Amino acid sequence: MENNVLEQVSSYIYNRFCHDATGHDFYHMRRVAKMAKRLALLEGGDPFISELAGWLHDTQDPKLTENLSEAKQEVMDLFEYCQISLEEQEQILVAMEAVSFKTGHRIPRSLEGKVVQDADRLDAIGAIGIARAFSYGGAKGQALHSETSEETTIRHFYDKLLQIQGLLNTPSAMEIGQKRHDFLETYLHEFYEEWM
Repeated sequence: MENNVLEQVSSYIYNRFCHDATGHDFYHMRRVAKMAKRLALLEGGDPFISELAGWLHDTQDPKLTENLSEAKQEVMDLFEYCQISLEEQEQILVAMEAVSFKTGHRIPRSLEGKVVQDADRLDAIGAIGIARAFSYGGAKGQALHSETSEETTIRHFYDKLLQIQGLLNTPSAMEIGQKRHDFLETYLHEFYEEWM
């Protein structure tokens, strides 16, 4: 039953996000789902709820969808199609509600929410996080770097990416995140060396 639900959800996500060029594509959703499951197992959360919430965490993000009410209804229809219980639906929705970095320092209400938020934030740092930052910047027409302009991808490192390690919720995520954070700092050092 759970594997069938996960297949249905991943298929929905693939169809919805396979052409995304901002770093919020199917593979981002898959990495977040798998990391959320991994963290849930390490931290004592529900791996099924965490993985589902990971798959669905960006479905109602205003920067990725034009019609939020339609996006919410699609998720509810998906729940019904997959025969997800009302209790599980509520747990998934709670786990999804505070994932975005734009929620600031808001700590999710459930352990599953904490691991999904951590999984999403971990995907924003490290080697893949750097690639996603430049992908997003390119899709939005941002320059790589400038001594004068504030709206650059390198500026995004300071506005968001370098803050993430200090905002992680769980010990397991903090351990994984430290290596990725260190890589960000190494990358920036090399970037400035090459920038001249």
